[in-house]
Amino acid sequence: MAKAKPKTKTENSTPMVKIFIMGAAHEVPASLTIMKAIEYAGFKITRGSGCRAGFCGACGTIYRKEGDYRIYAALACQTQVEDGMVLTQLPFVPAPKARYNVDELQPNASAMLKYYPEVARCLSCNACSKVCPQEIKVMDYVQYSLQGQIKKAADESFDCVQCGLCAIRCPAEIPQYHVGMLARRLHGKYNLKAPENLEHRVKEIEDGVYTEAFSELMKLSKADLKKRYTERDFIDQKKA
Repeated sequence: MAKAKPKTKTENSTPMVKIFIMGAAHEVPASLTIMKAIEYAGFKITRGSGCRAGFCGACGTIYRKEGDYRIYAALACQTQVEDGMVLTQLPFVPAPKARYNVDELQPNASAMLKYYPEVARCLSCNACSKVCPQEIKVMDYVQYSLQGQIKKAADESFDCVQCGLCAIRCPAEIPQYHVGMLARRLHGKYNLKAPENLEHRVKEIEDGVYTEAFSELMKLSKADLKKRYTERDFIDQKKA
């Protein structure tokens, strides 16, 4: 985060709260999310910010509350500030990520245990599920992975945004979000049948059918791209 010019405080009826950013106290409106409060305090967020709507998982945050020894984890774009909140931003969660070739694996428990043996240490404490901003049953898909129920693990982890908050809270040090990604890759590779229209389109791309059109788009200015996008023809999916 870079420190920008502080905003001038204006008088209004919105209650103010005191929060701590980078160890310094700031007064911000109580109605703001953590992310907006950081910007209100004069900081320019250069990392750890994406969609600002809870879908990208880039704004992982840990914080403490005044008089509370516990450490909390949340997404900064979803969580409202509280008086006495002490904030720490997390540009990323440094959980170990295995390297593998999905073409050399099979959708079973052996693949999971080989690359993520930590799943066998799961304590079933459910801390990962409780902290998940998407309300995913994280512990369940970890258990499904351990049991070799790859389809269930893939389905249960489908909405994961890779924010990593589950790994922060895990006493068994399991990188749950990486486990879910492997389950989805295995399921997509071996259990799902590729749609015919997808295979057809991929072949067209490989054969260079769209090369000329892509080259034309790459040469357009931003304004021309916006104009082309807004004036594009919509395909009636029911008739297609």
